[in-house]
Amino acid sequence: MNIVVKDASLADTEIKILARDVNVHYGTTQAIHNVDVDISDKMVTALIGPSGCGKSTFLRCLNRMNDTIDSCRITGQILLDNQDIYDREVDPVLLRARVGMVFQKPNPFPKSVYDNVAYGPRIHGLVNSRSDLDNVVEKCLKRAALWREVKDRLHEPGTGLSGGQQQRLCIARAVATAPEVLLMDEPCSALDPIATAQIEELIDELRLNYSVVIVTHSMQQAARVSQNTAFFHLGNLVEYGETTKIFTNPEDQRTQDYITGRFG
Repeated sequence: MNIVVKDASLADTEIKILARDVNVHYGTTQAIHNVDVDISDKMVTALIGPSGCGKSTFLRCLNRMNDTIDSCRITGQILLDNQDIYDREVDPVLLRARVGMVFQKPNPFPKSVYDNVAYGPRIHGLVNSRSDLDNVVEKCLKRAALWREVKDRLHEPGTGLSGGQQQRLCIARAVATAPEVLLMDEPCSALDPIATAQIEELIDELRLNYSVVIVTHSMQQAARVSQNTAFFHLGNLVEYGETTKIFTNPEDQRTQDYITGRFG
């Protein structure tokens, strides 16, 4: 059962991920300081802040992507449905099936459109037959609002799609393992305005089924797509709450200064 937070700004929402006293070091450099945050289920949480403030580092903690960096050391607790994801018994590969990730630049595999989406269900043993796999691929491409554009191109290379289509293909690939959480690290930064609008519409639809956490350098995007916003500065979580409140009535002067463009 999920935790129910009793924070005034996030009242009566189910908490999917709970982070407490999270610190991240790269060698002798500390990148994240004592972060506490509750991430709500079936909502979009935006992580904002200046470049180098730690928002992407924190995002990568949520599915243990930082494990791939030898010099990285993480302390504190991150609970997914009350289970510590850094417990020795937790398999990072299985965790990443539950917590999918979409990166800054579209990175389709050098495979067909079909095989990009089918890859995860195949390696995790989530399907029993080719017809099951066909259904999963179609469902995920529809969920990523891409099916109509590629249904006659399923066996062509995913790398042959446009940038926006490639990013939606990566989203389809991420949801193909039936994750509970979807992490997005500046998913629109390499896209044109039309493709960005399509991804933002898609994010709004995805939150009906997933907890979505998005790192964005665009405050306008954060305001458009998220329900909750966390502002990071110099590795510290300065302020966290409902997006409307963060953008219209922040409690911390640093948040106000960043939002109004006094620094960033």
